[in-house]
Amino acid sequence: MASEYPREADLALALVMADAADVISMARYQSQDLVVTTKPDNTPVTDADKATEKALRDILAKERPDDGLVGEEFGTSGTDAKRYWVIDPIDGTKNFMRGVPSWSTLIALIERKDDGTEQIIVGVVSAPALFRRWHGALGLGAYVSLNKSAPKKIHVSGISSISDASVMYSDFNNWGEYLPKFEALLASANRTRGFGDFWPHMLVAEGAAEIALEIGVALWDMAAISIIVTEAGGRFSSIDGVDGPGHGSGLSTNSAIHQHALEAMRVKK
Repeated sequence: MASEYPREADLALALVMADAADVISMARYQSQDLVVTTKPDNTPVTDADKATEKALRDILAKERPDDGLVGEEFGTSGTDAKRYWVIDPIDGTKNFMRGVPSWSTLIALIERKDDGTEQIIVGVVSAPALFRRWHGALGLGAYVSLNKSAPKKIHVSGISSISDASVMYSDFNNWGEYLPKFEALLASANRTRGFGDFWPHMLVAEGAAEIALEIGVALWDMAAISIIVTEAGGRFSSIDGVDGPGHGSGLSTNSAIHQHALEAMRVKK
């Protein structure tokens, strides 16, 4: 069943939501009275995370009342609908808390087809402290805006050899049996950097890196990222090669080097 909303209209709404998120998050960034609490999974959440997600939920309740929603802070509703939004109000909360500018709001829209399969059709990654915003929509390409300038189309690199490639990651936590494989992959690359969160994946989409890899991530961490990477000509999968987000890990590549990364990370079961 086709959506009653044109894809361009959904993207426009996601960008309006990102504008609203930027206003709230930047007002609290580097604030001296930031309120921080600990969630049941022992990760931090700030009053800015909650206020940002609430504002986005309010927009959706008005503009897309029939759509479902998956939010990091306030849970899930209506995911049996034909469409549902996926929101991470502040990806990189620990950076946000410490005054490190590498954090963003992630917004994605998932549509369920008649055969039950799902596809991400819109994604926005807005990083106002870095003066950058990326967006993509299915069939419409991927773009970056610098300091609110006109969007510029982006594309992954054409590098096909790991010895020439740049590999980016978050940290070395929670890798378990994959860690020796990951260390070997890093050692074989031309360049490695540990920026973490959304930014390495966006650098892959821009052609500034070839591999970005994270483990221990949720759907809201990767949904918006994945559509931008694929619309830029890249490939996004789990560390085990399952395409799409929501599988516990995220591997973004320029496509040409994806199979090499999967084989390098393969752990015998």
